[in-house]
Amino acid sequence: MFKIIKKADIVLLAVLLIVSTALSYWSFSGGSGAKAVVTVDGELYGTYSLSHDQVIEIRQNNHLNKITIKDGSVQMSYSDCHNQICVNDGRISRANQSIVCLPNKVMVEIIGGEEDIDAVAN
Repeated sequence: MFKIIKKADIVLLAVLLIVSTALSYWSFSGGSGAKAVVTVDGELYGTYSLSHDQVIEIRQNNHLNKITIKDGSVQMSYSDCHNQICVNDGRISRANQSIVCLPNKVMVEIIGGEEDIDAVAN
């Protein structure tokens, strides 16, 4: 009789698990160099690093939005819009996630840094 699972198979599985766990952590934490891009009425308002905690106040057309960047994530912490959907969306921290305040025409989107990996697996 022969062995179905060999020592090399176990080592390969362990290495794959470690690598996949590390890549998952890196991608869910926003990756290095992740940025928040803020647009107001379709125009670029600013680009902000997720590695620096800060609050951005956007005042336009008698409206106010506050965007809070803290611990590598972004949140619309205040808006004077009537439905508050953007405030209730909570925090985002991964590339291609966004928060939109439609009444005030404010959008926050996370983009990855230059170090991001774009790959297709079959």
